[in-house]
Amino acid sequence: FLKFGVPSVPENVKVFDESGTEVDDDVFEDVVRSSVGVLTIKHGAASHGQSNQSLSSSIDSSDSQDTVIIEESSCSKRMRLDDEAKKLVETILVQKPGGEHIINEYNRTKSLEDETRRKLVNILTADMTEKNGTSPPRQVKEKYARGIVALFPYLSDPFSKNGYEHYYDGESGTGYLAWRIKTIQRGLAKERRASFEGQGTSAEAGSGGPTVRRQSEFNPETTLSEDECKEAIAFMSHSSDEDAIKKKMKLTFDYRRNMILDPMQSSDVLTVFPRFKDIKGLIEQDFVLMFGEGVSGKLLEKWTTAFKKKVIQQCKKLPSTSDLEELLLAAETSTGDSDECVNIGWDSDLSSIILLLHLIPPSAQGRKRPGKVSASQAEKHLVVFKK
Repeated sequence: FLKFGVPSVPENVKVFDESGTEVDDDVFEDVVRSSVGVLTIKHGAASHGQSNQSLSSSIDSSDSQDTVIIEESSCSKRMRLDDEAKKLVETILVQKPGGEHIINEYNRTKSLEDETRRKLVNILTADMTEKNGTSPPRQVKEKYARGIVALFPYLSDPFSKNGYEHYYDGESGTGYLAWRIKTIQRGLAKERRASFEGQGTSAEAGSGGPTVRRQSEFNPETTLSEDECKEAIAFMSHSSDEDAIKKKMKLTFDYRRNMILDPMQSSDVLTVFPRFKDIKGLIEQDFVLMFGEGVSGKLLEKWTTAFKKKVIQQCKKLPSTSDLEELLLAAETSTGDSDECVNIGWDSDLSSIILLLHLIPPSAQGRKRPGKVSASQAEKHLVVFKK
């Protein structure tokens, strides 16, 4: 028994396995090596009792009975780690925008397209860096990679040691997750450099807004020439196929971005790309291409829990008007009071968004059209109903 770490026991002992079968001396060593479970050691006239099954390296001792619990095998340990990693990745995808689409595509095709795989990597690395910083530990990256192939077995690499090295290889520090993290680190480094360089420049250079040059998240597989972009623009002007238009809009994203950055052309964007006005989702698509899936869902994701209460609190400090009081009443109405919401006109969430017009009032209309649009007038431009 000393060979297996069991403390000295009196003579006349008997060993029983989990089924209650006595283990003879000559097969004891073979049983211990091939089996994982609970062995009960009894001595004297003590009666045999059922022990609680457990996986631990500790030894519980008493006057009448010693229980030896064998250490967890490598196979069961790997299964446990796979299960933990699988639950982690699945939880992230269910909670993040676009995650369920990835799961549905895999369930339907047992594979992922390149674009979907990039979305998967972007979502997971965004979550990883949010929780662990921009330089996550090796074991964290391995856990996410393990979780991917545990949740999507057909994405596993049969020729690698663990099957997930193409997502992250701890030995070489390569893989999709590692490369994406390096891209994030380079982007942050560029932002820091630009911030330092812009400290001595004009306020316009350091301000935000659509005219600031940013590194977009979109990396097109094919780059269109200027003539090809013009052909795509002409096609979109006359086409009624929304899916084809969305694809063309994605291909012309860089062309459109350059127009926005050019002060001479920025005002013509809606003239050149009029389908922004009648096809739903094109603005959202451009936003996702610019900032990525993770950023695109943050406002709506955090609105109810983080921003809504703050907007209401700040609006209570504004000078009271009938429109403002009506919106505040609607914003503070719970979702269950549907009749009250109908009487007021707006539901709670939309009312809190409209309150932003009172916190950030519209600017003057310019020299040719003096005067300012009131917050209540601006509502008609913020919320447009179409039949």
